Amino acid sequence: MNVTRENIDALNATVRIDVVKADYEEKVEKKLREYRRTASIKGFRPGHVPYQMIKKMYGTTVLVDEINSLVSENLSEFIKKENLDILGDPIPKQDGHSFEPEKSEEFSFTFELGLAPEFEINLTKKHKLTRYQIEPDTKMVADYVDNYARRNGEFVVADQSEEKDMLKGSVTSPDGTVINDDAILSVDMVKDEEIKKEFIGKRAGDTVSFDIRKAFPNDYEIAGLLQKQKNEAKDIDGTYTIAIREVSRFTSAENNQELWDKVYGEGTVSSAEEFEARVTEEIRSFFNRESEYKLQTDARDLVLEKSQFELPEEFLKRWLLRVNEKTTAEDIEKDWSHFRDDLRWQLIKNRVAKNNEVKITDEEILEEAKTFTRAQFSQYGLYYATDEQVMSFAGDMLKKEEEARRIAEKVLDTKVLNVIIDTVKVDDKKVTPEEFNKLFATK
Repeated sequence: MNVTRENIDALNATVRIDVVKADYEEKVEKKLREYRRTASIKGFRPGHVPYQMIKKMYGTTVLVDEINSLVSENLSEFIKKENLDILGDPIPKQDGHSFEPEKSEEFSFTFELGLAPEFEINLTKKHKLTRYQIEPDTKMVADYVDNYARRNGEFVVADQSEEKDMLKGSVTSPDGTVINDDAILSVDMVKDEEIKKEFIGKRAGDTVSFDIRKAFPNDYEIAGLLQKQKNEAKDIDGTYTIAIREVSRFTSAENNQELWDKVYGEGTVSSAEEFEARVTEEIRSFFNRESEYKLQTDARDLVLEKSQFELPEEFLKRWLLRVNEKTTAEDIEKDWSHFRDDLRWQLIKNRVAKNNEVKITDEEILEEAKTFTRAQFSQYGLYYATDEQVMSFAGDMLKKEEEARRIAEKVLDTKVLNVIIDTVKVDDKKVTPEEFNKLFATK
């Protein structure tokens, strides 16, 4: 078998594989004899089917399979032996040499290769980045405290209804055929302002009649009020009546020990001042993560800007079209700039990791999984989740191959970006939360 390479340019090459009968004949014959030993054909005992019959029945299929396998193995070995750094996968080239095993015993296969470019990363202390330091103000801390109070609030029985209250009772249609004894009506959801006024100032035992379609033009809201399916609500209208059984009002939690224990765990905080200090640290920690994210994003943009190199774009576009069956050429053109930058970053990241001997360990991957888990818990207000709970969720996450790979890439990204950040000059700058948010708005 003869394998030859032809360089088209610095980023494109072809590999031609010439196959002759001696390369595959023995393997094909061995496979056909295995077929003969196991074939079950009517009129013949197992193992006694004539070889020529087996060859006639299966010869072409076996030949095609063996040649494909042979070509694939030799192509992979050649790429490895030649130490070719390729992008994507080799693409079979349509060069006029058709594969017709019935007509010939010698075949040629040509593959196009997209080659990774040669490039240098030339960042020094002359290049600058900014680390933005964000400090929460008094209003922000107060808003966070109020938010915790609302999230841990509850509904209480009220004497007289107001605009934000909920009315519980029985809703009845004009003819009495539709009744929901467990109706819940939210006053501020009433769309008609005049009707809304009728629900304000009411007590348990009062009744209110209202045009249901004016009050709730949306079929979903009517269906919810009457406990029906949406399709059953489309023809409902007329004057309905609610007999109020209870007025319910949402009240935020008091800023006291009960709230502090719910948010941060029992006994962790023992005064309003300590609670505000803990909230302040929580906000500051969030801002620190946001600041580091911004710094790393800017570092990635900087190295992409300062490490310019070309890619085999036409090859990559054709490769993307081959491996994504539902993707069109128009889709690829539309998303090309994002794909190109992601690929360029991948090449840069691998180069930085190699040059600086960056390694990632199982312990680092586990810690990143735990950090991600804690962040997820925090979104649901579980700030005092135990180490055992965090470890359990993180462990389950890493059992999923795709999640484990994503987290490993995140760890590598972070370590490489830190190398880049250490290479350049970083200036600290204090900004307000509003000024920091504007930095993202201008991107």
